[in-house]
Amino acid sequence: MLNNRQLFLQHVAQTSTAPLMIEIEKAEGIYMCGTDRKYMDLISGISVSNIGHSHPRVVHAVQEQAAKYMHLMVYGEFVESPQTAFAKALSDILPSSLNSVYFTNSGTEATEGAMKLAKRATGRTQFVHFKNSYHGSTQGALSVMGDEYFKRAFRPLLPDVLSLEYGTTDDLSKISTQTAAVIIDPVQAESGVTVPGIEYFQKLRETCSKHGALLILDEAQTAFGRCGSMFAFEQFGIIPDILLLAKAFGGGMPLGAFIADRKLMYELTDNPVLGHITTFGGHPVSCAAGLAALRVIQDERLIEQVEAKGQLFEDLLVHPKIRSVRRKGLMIALEFETFEQNKRIIDHCISNGILTDWFLFAPQCMRIGPPLIITEAEIRQACEIILKSIEIESA
Repeated sequence: MLNNRQLFLQHVAQTSTAPLMIEIEKAEGIYMCGTDRKYMDLISGISVSNIGHSHPRVVHAVQEQAAKYMHLMVYGEFVESPQTAFAKALSDILPSSLNSVYFTNSGTEATEGAMKLAKRATGRTQFVHFKNSYHGSTQGALSVMGDEYFKRAFRPLLPDVLSLEYGTTDDLSKISTQTAAVIIDPVQAESGVTVPGIEYFQKLRETCSKHGALLILDEAQTAFGRCGSMFAFEQFGIIPDILLLAKAFGGGMPLGAFIADRKLMYELTDNPVLGHITTFGGHPVSCAAGLAALRVIQDERLIEQVEAKGQLFEDLLVHPKIRSVRRKGLMIALEFETFEQNKRIIDHCISNGILTDWFLFAPQCMRIGPPLIITEAEIRQACEIILKSIEIESA
């Protein structure tokens, strides 16, 4: 009889030739319990589990809503309390112009919806994106991915797409009256945590407004406390026209959204009717989980602790083999000389009970992004294991 690992390889579609193949039986807090050992999760499912795994308030919300009702009707037809409550809670903490929430199943679907909205509202077709950006894997989102390696096998993609250097003010002059929207990460995670200055984003906002181009900020990885504020854009003194959310947004359940002013969002309701539609987007159980997770972040005041915890990681992770530490809150990149060296260190970390990995466009960098609930003692333990793993690799 085949075991779970064999069944996984035979019947679950694979995305790489070398999956981690760790079999997890239970996850709680910052730990994942495998069949062989317990792992400290230092990547939070790629910025998903910001409040940790299986938080009791989220589990209760899921169970309570599942007992009431699950799927009822395609998105936007029925008044479902979990959707309306979560949308209202989001509107309460966002700028007044971000008051209409379109719930999706994932981040890439949020990107797709935002791109359609931008084309419909502006009557333009050009999208501007940035090198080393990642906004999802569906064909529209793939069109605005900033790396040709992942795109070339699936061309032709959307035409009229312009790629700029991230963080370079001079490149912003290429935005024009032909541009429907500019899509950008407020902190570019997959390049190894790249953080432009405030002046750059203010110039970008000014340029988009000048030419009538919509500004789409992708906060799939950066929102809900990850960077030290509820939303990263709050630290740059700008407001986007469309905000994208996913990952931690659902509290561990599948959920995404694009958010705009209701006048802008109304463009999808007519000519044609059902300008954007989804069957399972904004699933009531996912919305209940997302609202519960938001309340945990607020009630437990987790964001207040993020900067100090990030700084502790930075202070402790000092080693001659670490070429640089780049950080925004609890989104951290440790840069090594090569991917091969980084991979060996990561493998040692995993063998010693620390789960981490690398970045999509910065494979020489180790990703550290633990649940925000990680304690000082756990940070010290994690850093000790990372430094030990570097020493083993260096021996």
